Amino acid sequence: MPRLDYAGPNAQQIEYWNDQAGPKWVALQTLIDEQIGPLGRRAMDRAAIVPGERILDVGCGCGHTTLELARRTRATGAVTGIDISSVMLERARVLARDVALGAVDFVEADAQTHAFSSDYDLLFSRFGVMFFTDPDAAFTNLRTALGPGGRLVFVCWRALPENPWMFVPLGAAMQHIPPPSMLDPNAPGPFSFADPERVRGILSRAGFSAVTVEPLDETLTVGGGADLDRTVDFLLQMGPTAAALREAGVATSSLVANAVREALRPFETAAGIRMGSASWIVTARASKLARSRPGGGA
Repeated sequence: MPRLDYAGPNAQQIEYWNDQAGPKWVALQTLIDEQIGPLGRRAMDRAAIVPGERILDVGCGCGHTTLELARRTRATGAVTGIDISSVMLERARVLARDVALGAVDFVEADAQTHAFSSDYDLLFSRFGVMFFTDPDAAFTNLRTALGPGGRLVFVCWRALPENPWMFVPLGAAMQHIPPPSMLDPNAPGPFSFADPERVRGILSRAGFSAVTVEPLDETLTVGGGADLDRTVDFLLQMGPTAAALREAGVATSSLVANAVREALRPFETAAGIRMGSASWIVTARASKLARSRPGGGA
């Protein structure tokens, strides 16, 4: 299947998730899902999914959440995963074939501009909605995917300092390299929804009501339970520390690796590196009709 053109309002993100982050995510998929899977399941619990529902999984990546959603809707439901990364969707389709679930499909498209039909009961996302260039336009468009009374549930990160699993290794790395640009709270990136008032404003303007932003604090097994050295390698490939290395033009750095290793050592347990995380579970319902769809079709 051909990739999306590197065009449109999220062209930079399309390029990034196909050429840089996507291949790394596929290679590390099992470790990533082991680490953040519990947070996605907590958001699914909050969604109170019932059999037979139609669900859109926004930023589905390699499909781990899409398949879990399908299990919860059972044979009578249907789940569509949407993502801009062709390499991650290739992995998702393989996983879907392997587990032989019912009505699961995947769409390679930009959720900010894709032309949706209004027949979904739930929009769900596990850390997949913080990367839009124009979140107002994106959520206005996503609102069009919901039928009357449809609902939205997603989980997103709170501020970097509240997340030791990212803050501690990055702080250690910054002894040797500058901080990454992703720390800008208004730029697309993992922390762009850290401000709950910003989230409420975006969703309200997009045609959602009854918006709730609830804190979720969990201790995570960083790197999915790998040992200390493999967890250091994991953090040098994914997340803020990896972004700092990339922007500094440093492929590998023994100084950074050693600093991160020593910073993580106090968190080492028999189960792996255990560190705190802080996220929001955001819920809302479709309210007034959204404004006209921005950007046209897919």
